Amino acid sequence: MKPCEKWDELIERTVEPMPGTSRDYKQEWDAVRYFVGDVMFAMRGENKEGDSLLTIKLPIGDGEILRSRYPDIIPGYYMNKQHWNSIMLDGDVPEKILVDCIQLAYHTVFMKLTKKKQHEIEAL
Repeated sequence: MKPCEKWDELIERTVEPMPGTSRDYKQEWDAVRYFVGDVMFAMRGENKEGDSLLTIKLPIGDGEILRSRYPDIIPGYYMNKQHWNSIMLDGDVPEKILVDCIQLAYHTVFMKLTKKKQHEIEAL
């Protein structure tokens, strides 16, 4: 199994059971985007150098802490650098941290949805 396939499988296994999630493929960016409700919380793609990335939306403080601890977590590639963080999938970020970040990104975006939308998702 190629390293990026391992990460893709982990990402899919982590996202799949989350209520109200969907995904699409944005051809122009060659990226898979993950949504809760209609709002993106993660994107799997590559930078211009061909490095595999998972870009996720995190609370500002959490993103800053993670970037200070892990050199392979950087400000979001082509995204708002305060709210978005990119994880270099070929780097040294532990699998548990990646899973925790995906879960936190989902929760962060879910909590910003309207109460009505949150209740609809919780009812699924």
